[in-house]
Amino acid sequence: MSKGLEIERKFLVELPDLDSLNVRRRIAITQTYLSSGENHSQRRVRRIDENGSVKYTYTEKVFLTDVTREENEYEITEREYRDLLGQTDKRFSPVEKVRYCFDYHDQLFELDTYPFSGELAIMELELRSPEQKIDFPDNVRVIRDVSSDKKYSNAALATAGAFPEQLSGA
Repeated sequence: MSKGLEIERKFLVELPDLDSLNVRRRIAITQTYLSSGENHSQRRVRRIDENGSVKYTYTEKVFLTDVTREENEYEITEREYRDLLGQTDKRFSPVEKVRYCFDYHDQLFELDTYPFSGELAIMELELRSPEQKIDFPDNVRVIRDVSSDKKYSNAALATAGAFPEQLSGA
């Protein structure tokens, strides 16, 4: 079980050549949002497939700021996962994504790719403090910081089935 403060920044990026990254892990994730918990916490379950090994997690988050949240996450059984799916928040579509984890200058980046886009992705980085300087990989073009833009949350992306730029034709 992990419990504590999560400080994370999210960036909209052009999908880089994955072969140019030092990818350590490739993880297929199905993420389903559940009805809100106590104190309007965000609840979700994940089915995580890494190299054919499947595990399930339950996560509850309370958002403190745009980049800081209290997070409680732990592994659950497949049966618990299936039972919790009965509490799915029907306002949100399940999120399907593939996460690529890679190191760059002692930073662990997570690049999330979605089946609806071959051009754009979301790159995340957990920080030690909100003010931490980020050293971006040379081969990844960052379009902008979307940490505080709710249109780029996993729930919003999955429900729209596209990035906002693709919906507006921009």
